[in-house]
Amino acid sequence: MRPPVARTTGIADPGEGDKLVAPSAERNADAITGVLAGVAPAQGRALELASGTGQHIVRYAERLPGLSWQPSEVNPERHASIAAYVRESGLDNIAPVIELDALAPGWGAVRSGQNLIVLVNLLHLISADEARLLITEAATALAPEGVFFIYGPFMRDGALTSDADVQFHAHLQAQDPLVGYKNVADIEHWLRTAGLEPDPAPQEMPSNNLVFVARKA
Repeated sequence: MRPPVARTTGIADPGEGDKLVAPSAERNADAITGVLAGVAPAQGRALELASGTGQHIVRYAERLPGLSWQPSEVNPERHASIAAYVRESGLDNIAPVIELDALAPGWGAVRSGQNLIVLVNLLHLISADEARLLITEAATALAPEGVFFIYGPFMRDGALTSDADVQFHAHLQAQDPLVGYKNVADIEHWLRTAGLEPDPAPQEMPSNNLVFVARKA
């Protein structure tokens, strides 16, 4: 099995103190948070999978104060960065980060009762089998009427629709032919197979990304 850290660690630069800075997180945080605020439940438990540097979750928790936020990250080297952003935010609705491998079977039952699960920029870094497993576990972890929010780059009708996407997908597959962009239709099928109902169409986002929103009955 490939090491999970190698599969899920994104690019990050050293920041102030323990903080790491992911350039993509700086660019997309406001757009993602704006869309998330329109679909998230007002109250309850929220789990972020693959929290990375911690830049995103403090934005979510500030915008959605009625939710109790749980960051998680498989790479323990990122935990100090997440903790640093949380401390700096001064927010009291973010729990200490937990080590969670979202690609491992069984975590959904352990983390059941979530009203919201957020996943950003991971599915293109893992295989199709791993993506299906992650979606199945997320569905298990959601409470009834819970929301699964997915953001990232995807194929439309099996095609890549920008030169940047073609280049990035080729770069990923040169490192590991099992990973790369997933097709919109496949994501929707995997969500339904897991017992979730996706919104009629994913939402277009800046830089040719998409947001999927799926709900548990």
